[in-house]
Amino acid sequence: MPATTKEKQAGVARPRTKAEMEEKGTPRSRYLTGDPEQERQLREGFVVASLSGEYKPGATLLTRNHDIIRRWAEARGAQPATVPGTEHEGRPGVLRFDFPGYGGQELKHISWDEWFHTFEARDLVFVYQETQKDGTPSNFYRFDSPHREEA
Repeated sequence: MPATTKEKQAGVARPRTKAEMEEKGTPRSRYLTGDPEQERQLREGFVVASLSGEYKPGATLLTRNHDIIRRWAEARGAQPATVPGTEHEGRPGVLRFDFPGYGGQELKHISWDEWFHTFEARDLVFVYQETQKDGTPSNFYRFDSPHREEA
């Protein structure tokens, strides 16, 4: 089922079904959305979600846009952080956000510049939700790489 016009405009990535992938003989990439332009944008690191986007509650969104990521974190009171002991050659290691009241004692706060430098050096994509299905704000996020393929 192709993405709707509204989904395309909002930048919401709808994964292709297994049948669609097999029918087209497409390798199973993590960023198959059913929209070739959107897939190209993800591979090349362009913005998929936008600051002005209106999304269905609970929608999973993807972006590499620093302003969107920072706005999302700051709206939740989260600070950029890393896990101590995971550093690589003097750079931050595992990236995280420290949310107030969620037990981030083991996290080390870092600057946004350090956080985004590491994010870019690893060519990551920020996968997140603005809200849960019931419309309440969501703290769900993870990082992914457009170069990794699914099994």
